[in-house]
Amino acid sequence: MASAAEQLAANINFGAFAKATELKRRIWFTLGALIIYRLGTYIPVPGIDAEIMGEVFRQNQGGILGMFDMFAGGALGRMTIFALNIMPYISAAIIMQLMTTVSPHLEQLKKEGESGRKRMNQYTRYGTVFLAALQGYGIAVGLEGMTGPSGSVVIEPGLFFRATTVITLVGGTIFLMWLGEQITARGVGNGISLIIFAGIVAELPRALASTLELGRTGALSIFIILFLMILVVGVITFIVFIERAQRRIVVQYPKRQVGSRMFGGENSHLPLKLNTAGVIPPIFASSLLLLPMTVANFGAAGGPEWLTTVTAYLGRGQPLYLLFYTAGIVFFCFFYTAVVFNPADTADNLKKHGGFIPGVRPGNNTAEYLDHILTRLTAVGALYLTAVCLLPEILISRWAVPFYFGGTSLLIVVTVTMDTIAQVQSHLLAHQYEGLIKKSRLRGRHR
Repeated sequence: MASAAEQLAANINFGAFAKATELKRRIWFTLGALIIYRLGTYIPVPGIDAEIMGEVFRQNQGGILGMFDMFAGGALGRMTIFALNIMPYISAAIIMQLMTTVSPHLEQLKKEGESGRKRMNQYTRYGTVFLAALQGYGIAVGLEGMTGPSGSVVIEPGLFFRATTVITLVGGTIFLMWLGEQITARGVGNGISLIIFAGIVAELPRALASTLELGRTGALSIFIILFLMILVVGVITFIVFIERAQRRIVVQYPKRQVGSRMFGGENSHLPLKLNTAGVIPPIFASSLLLLPMTVANFGAAGGPEWLTTVTAYLGRGQPLYLLFYTAGIVFFCFFYTAVVFNPADTADNLKKHGGFIPGVRPGNNTAEYLDHILTRLTAVGALYLTAVCLLPEILISRWAVPFYFGGTSLLIVVTVTMDTIAQVQSHLLAHQYEGLIKKSRLRGRHR
């Protein structure tokens, strides 16, 4: 028999949505914030010749730059105020997560609850400013050395241009960080994830049009295009299946007598997702890979020979790129899982509430049992993420298709969509529960 929550979820309809005023307000706020973000991806950095910049980027859009531009929603190719997108913030968050494992002060802040979380968020913001300034300066220097068929990209190179570029790019990143926090607090879904999601989806029509144009001109076989489309559908189905997969560990609670009544004795489940880390590992691995290579790509044309060689080896689909990308995904799968789920704390909580796993002694044995299961699940999840993210990369690099909606972007789009829909459903459930409570109170007054 379905639970009350499942029955209520099944009864959610458009009528319930129409009555959920708070949910509609949140959705409109989210859409408005994303529209503001998209408008900002068309405001150019001062001192840039947009036409020459477009020519240069079209000549060098393969590899890392093309992938970064996909995450930035085309802002990098147009060199706009949001060219860095939200990646410096993600990189700063990675560094903060890593620092919590080696710094006792940060580890203590993490355990202090809400006040500690606010302090760590503040440190992350400081790190975002520093990384954005570093990347912005590297991009400014790289732009000064870029020339196209029609001339130089920068109209008036010099210290003033570098200063204005750094200030503009840092300001754009800080604004996106603030916008993402506002979406999380006042809108629906995770704001940072939705900003990345909006950038990827916005570039999808152009990528599809480019691919279909290659098919029309005969540069790409129609069978390859159909195969890629089928592959996308298959990968989406596979992602949804794995993201909903769980390992449910049975937890029992003993019976206890309070007065003349018996409590407990029921069974519960401890759900462990197959992919506990979610979409974080590919995003973290991509951001760390893009952080040094963005500057290297801009400076490769006029830089030393070794920089050009490294940039070529780290091109999209190249063995070195795939190796670093795989290592980053696997590492962050295990690292982020260890951050979000602590078997020892879970075992202690079960013991405090009288719960136990059948056949496993409470305490350290339970922690070891959970750690063993979680390690195996994480290993399978890491293989799944690696396969989803690398298979399209290999196929796209083999056929040189300008279709950057690959494994990482598919994973981000599908998981963010699922999380956002789940939040919408939770808001609708809360609204219906509130309606039922109000009705019961009115009936009680009439009686």
